[in-house]
Amino acid sequence: MSEPIPPTDAVTPGDAVTPGDLAAANRRQVLYWRLLGRLFDPDEQPTLESASVAVVDDLGLPAALLDPTVSVDTVVQRFPALADELRGLLAPDPAGDRPAEPAGSIDDRPGDDTATDAVVPQVPATEATTDGAGAPGGGDPADGGGHRPGEAEVRRAALVSKLLLNVFGTGSGPVSAGQLARWQADAGWFEQALGCPPGELRRQAGGLGATLTSLEGDLVRRMHLREVLADPKLAAQLTPSMSLIEQLLRDKSNLSGVALANAKSLIRRYVDEVAEVLRTQVEQTTVGTIDRSVPPKRVYRNLDLDRTIWQNLTNWSPEDERLYVDRLYYRQTARKTTPSRLIVVVDQSGSMVDSMVNCTILASIFAGLPKVDVHLIAYDTRALDLTPWVHDPFEVLLRTKLGGGNDGPVAMAMARPKIVEPRNTVMVWISDFYEFDRSQPLFDGIEAVHRSGVRFIPVGSVSSSGQQSVNPWFRQRLKDLGTPVLSGHIRKLVFELKSFLT
Repeated sequence: MSEPIPPTDAVTPGDAVTPGDLAAANRRQVLYWRLLGRLFDPDEQPTLESASVAVVDDLGLPAALLDPTVSVDTVVQRFPALADELRGLLAPDPAGDRPAEPAGSIDDRPGDDTATDAVVPQVPATEATTDGAGAPGGGDPADGGGHRPGEAEVRRAALVSKLLLNVFGTGSGPVSAGQLARWQADAGWFEQALGCPPGELRRQAGGLGATLTSLEGDLVRRMHLREVLADPKLAAQLTPSMSLIEQLLRDKSNLSGVALANAKSLIRRYVDEVAEVLRTQVEQTTVGTIDRSVPPKRVYRNLDLDRTIWQNLTNWSPEDERLYVDRLYYRQTARKTTPSRLIVVVDQSGSMVDSMVNCTILASIFAGLPKVDVHLIAYDTRALDLTPWVHDPFEVLLRTKLGGGNDGPVAMAMARPKIVEPRNTVMVWISDFYEFDRSQPLFDGIEAVHRSGVRFIPVGSVSSSGQQSVNPWFRQRLKDLGTPVLSGHIRKLVFELKSFLT
């Protein structure tokens, strides 16, 4: 018979290991082995299930923690005290600035939406604790002691297992609107456990945020969306997300009546939410410098009271105990602004849906700024001038038709006549630049625009999550031209536009 495998929490030789240490380590192992089993096989493993029930019961935790069909919201509603334990549960360790492992390493492989390939649970490393009986939960580093989990660590393992199983154990088969809403709420609790506000992680590009967005997109694809939209009660349960908006935009031509009205309502809600975030970013980054050549406007709100008093101190009358002012000073508030033309060209083929949504909203926000003339063009194999509706991103999105091929030279032919003053124009071109036999004609057009004095900004991705693949041929030539492709979070594009529009 082979020797038993020691627990991963084994301490270094010479430490005094108590029965309580081994019991806590074994109980935590049971919970994580059960988590692995349920992630890779949704069917129950009777031995692990019964052992886990016993562990949770000993900890005084609700059995609902072990039921993946029970949402985290439901558990917290029934047991409010658990809410504070869940928040920050997986946040970085403030003592050593070391992230606590979220009981799993995330494999961010493109196109992989399955939970079993996304998570490989590991034993989290955390600060030492003490168990309920007073047995040491961790060795003193000064004495060479190793980490030993106590009851608090076993309790933490139970909570971590609940979060991971509910978020990454998405299973297969059809998904209802209620199930999608529950998953989104559970993902929000997972984000809070990592120290982020709900939804924040899913708005980040790459890494764990991309994995969560991929899982969410898979759930949306498995949902019978048309039937859900036709039922107002079910439609009301949907939480707008990029994956959901993409499905709605692709399927809008097949919707009518109540379903179409509900789809429009969801799109409007998402547009308004994203617009609020982007508007704040734009307001923070598009303030021009003070223009000293413009005299200050002599109105009360611009009065510089401190300077006025300081400059008139020589007029103080001790006898009257009054300060006589012979000159008022005003603050300069005029800012340097250049009347600018912003031309946004967006590839609306299937791979660019995130950029289409985000840049449409961004263009509408810049269109609302003073002295900024915004033009918006969307293209696939044909180009469409959406400038008349640029102030309303909702209308723009309803007029687009996502999917199909693309023809960059056609879009360039529509965009170039809009350039009136090259030195006073910026052109933002959002695409993955896969033009195939049209690559050279499009690059020739880009080169001509750039050499005319237009500020050309090529963008491979301005998505809230995920990665975009940019044609390497274009990437290298645009870099040689001095206009490297920008990709990543939309904040990068806002920052790039700042230097031109202020």
